[in-house]
Amino acid sequence: MPSASPITISTFVAVQLEIVWKAWIRPVHIKKWNTASSDWYMPFAKNNLHVGGTFKYRMEARDGSFGFDFEGKFLKIETETLIEYVLEDGRRVSINFEKEGEGVRVTETFELEKQNSIEFQTQDWQSVLDNFKKYVEAL
Repeated sequence: MPSASPITISTFVAVQLEIVWKAWIRPVHIKKWNTASSDWYMPFAKNNLHVGGTFKYRMEARDGSFGFDFEGKFLKIETETLIEYVLEDGRRVSINFEKEGEGVRVTETFELEKQNSIEFQTQDWQSVLDNFKKYVEAL
């Protein structure tokens, strides 16, 4: 059973903060990077970025075998610095954006769910973050 301790992952994106921020918050971009592998795609993304606002992302397996919604509510927003939200199952997530040299360090901390192992969840969330880095650096 997973530990109650949150997990923290991060990546360095060699792009200006303004571009990193826009790619993270705009649905047109979110749909292009927010999956853990190429076996998945995101046909729908809605993001109402303000405290109390909600988001909803639809993830689908490319083979049509499975799909699910990923949704939550924003708790704290500091433009180009911090996003905190709570998922519909009550887990909290925070994303920090910090200038570092010629780019941005994106650090994500998330509470674990009970269905999957710590290793699986860490790898899955890191894969999404790695996809974000790859997408933004190719813009």
